[in-house]
Amino acid sequence: MSGPELCVGAVAVCDGSILLIRRGTPPGEGLWSVPGGRVQQGETLADAAQRELKEETGLDGEVGEAVGWIELIGRRRHYVVVDFWVAVDPDAIPVAGTDASDAAWVSFEELGNWDLVDGLHQFLADHKVIPR
Repeated sequence: MSGPELCVGAVAVCDGSILLIRRGTPPGEGLWSVPGGRVQQGETLADAAQRELKEETGLDGEVGEAVGWIELIGRRRHYVVVDFWVAVDPDAIPVAGTDASDAAWVSFEELGNWDLVDGLHQFLADHKVIPR
């Protein structure tokens, strides 16, 4: 296992829905998550969150404060992920791009029925992004 990789996520919420992407590549291929990915050398965390949002959904967003962070340690990878609030145009329609195979606004009520990456639902509830 190599050293930890720094990653970001973009948490966009509007009218009781959250913006999600279906991961098109490992890790988590086929599962739904917030847009995000690795921070590139020389890139700020906020710039990385904004770039990943644009690459994976086609949407522009304004990055705000950190929602929280999580550490994901597997057999071959160690990720430290910092998620940020991101404001997007509520009328904008997400279109999957780069390593996302789909993108959608998902209502909080339906979230439990979606095939989410491990720990996402709990993270969102713990950080008061969604109701418990």
